[in-house]
Amino acid sequence: MPYLIAIGVVIALFALLIEYWYVTLPIALLIAAWVILPGVIRHIRKERYFSSEEFQSKKAELASFVAEHNEIAKYTSEIRSRGSFQLGASSTGAHAHLAKFENTSTHKYRRDRNEADYNSSNVHNCSLQIVRSAKADPLKYLMKYFNIKAEETRLIEVEGLGEEIARLENAISNLKQREASITTSFEPPEFILQYYKDEFMEHVGVNLSPIRVPYPVYTFEYVSDGGNSSQRTTIELNTEMIDTLAETLSEKIRYKKSAAGQRALMTARLRRLIKERDNHTCRYCSVSIIEEPHLLLEVDHIVPVSKGGLSTPENLQTLCWKCNRTKSNKVLPV
Repeated sequence: MPYLIAIGVVIALFALLIEYWYVTLPIALLIAAWVILPGVIRHIRKERYFSSEEFQSKKAELASFVAEHNEIAKYTSEIRSRGSFQLGASSTGAHAHLAKFENTSTHKYRRDRNEADYNSSNVHNCSLQIVRSAKADPLKYLMKYFNIKAEETRLIEVEGLGEEIARLENAISNLKQREASITTSFEPPEFILQYYKDEFMEHVGVNLSPIRVPYPVYTFEYVSDGGNSSQRTTIELNTEMIDTLAETLSEKIRYKKSAAGQRALMTARLRRLIKERDNHTCRYCSVSIIEEPHLLLEVDHIVPVSKGGLSTPENLQTLCWKCNRTKSNKVLPV
């Protein structure tokens, strides 16, 4: 019955439109023009701008700068693809895949709204007390429950993770600075940046990188038996957290009177000091940020860690991304 009523209403409205077409048609045309016309005008202005002599001239002028941007975007992708960006793991759900869980309750109200995650190695299922304690002392609980022991091998892993994240952060930041510089150089109309920014970059020839820094995230999670409540503490291993973790591990290793850890740590502060020491200049090709304000500089181990090199100032040097990319894992003469 409701279906028949709806059909009747549609037929009645259609009949009215036919009968009073001389009133409804102009109104419909005005509404269509009001909705569609601005977009059409913008599209025409956009096409004229991208085909203009001014735009094409500026595009040719910045071609080499855009080409280097795209090379760095490719390099950024290489950094992301080779890094694992993981550290420790929780064992609470190590064998969860061997069992199958079903809620066989026949009650209408099922109390499993919050479900524990036993499949992720970066999630530690625990009591409410541990969740709250992890919030108060994140490093202590991260090390204890995700098997990050105060050992030299772990310290090297933490420093390596920090180095990869810092390199990726640096490259992404450099790309954003270059894109801002490109936009400023063109000074496109405001409507281009508002409605066609990605298309603008595409016309310029810029390869936009979708890569973000994949900071490792570790979670302490409590889920009540009935599933009615849950709480969690989340720890993100950003640069500050990684540096603090490295320093904590180093102190614990020193406390054990081990020879390990008796050295400088590869932290953000040390990387900054090495660049300042080298006057923000590549030690191989001698290019500096004075000649190239957007130069991507990195801190490199002269003797690679894989070959026994330490994170000491005398074993560290500033290289531009091109020289560091070429050097890879080799030991080159200084």
